[in-house]
Amino acid sequence: MPELPEAETIVRGLRPNVTGRSIRKVHVHHQDLLRTDRRRFCALLQGRRFDGVQRRGKNVVLCLDDGSRLVVNLGMTGRLLVALPGERCESRHPAITFLLDHGGRLVYDDVRRFGSLDVLDRSRWRAWSQGLGPEPLSRSFTARSLRHDLGHSRTPIRSWLLDQKKIAGIGNIYANEALFLAKIHPYRPAGSLGDVETRALHRALRKILRSAVEARGTTLRDYRDPLGQQGSFGPQLAVYGREGGPCPRCGGVVMRTVFGNRSAFFCSRCQPEP
Repeated sequence: MPELPEAETIVRGLRPNVTGRSIRKVHVHHQDLLRTDRRRFCALLQGRRFDGVQRRGKNVVLCLDDGSRLVVNLGMTGRLLVALPGERCESRHPAITFLLDHGGRLVYDDVRRFGSLDVLDRSRWRAWSQGLGPEPLSRSFTARSLRHDLGHSRTPIRSWLLDQKKIAGIGNIYANEALFLAKIHPYRPAGSLGDVETRALHRALRKILRSAVEARGTTLRDYRDPLGQQGSFGPQLAVYGREGGPCPRCGGVVMRTVFGNRSAFFCSRCQPEP
């Protein structure tokens, strides 16, 4: 599933191409992706203008001129592709097509259709956003606030990081990479981290996420930016997907375990078990 760096890359690619453009018509090819009725969805969007593009957690948020938001969750294989006037769109599995006023198109493409789209008015947007945790790259996300939020939780720290109500935008790839960088075992109870470990995790999260954003995300299989380009952070992954390989830090063996229905990767030597 696209995580914060991938969603941020998509936002940055969309922003110059759709901001200021109006939606001339909406074609819904697969209604099961909508959080509302097809007719209502189209009525809320047709004629509206995109005033900006933002990100909240793993979600792409397109701001409309009436104050509402089109919130796109990319699911496992969702893609937002832009075709400028006269250009061919490389969408193979179009689910929603937005025809724009200048003749271009914005297409939501999703082969497995695990994503979702919804239009939220001002009050629903505030309530929805407040239900997510802090943004890990924001100024308000500090080591002190992280330590406070960890509290006395017995949840394994890897699972804690994946909870979008705790922190918004972190998925399995970057949780594993940050824990490796901070030398913390993924099984460690979240509330057992001391001040020094919490500061190390805070630094690791921000460093990994910023590096991945700079590299335009990680493409393992499906992820592409709005122009169809892959992310280049994959070669920088230290442990994720490296089971059986050497730890790039100490030479130990990278191990894989499964809990919470997700694989966790860690160094057997420099991430000691709790």
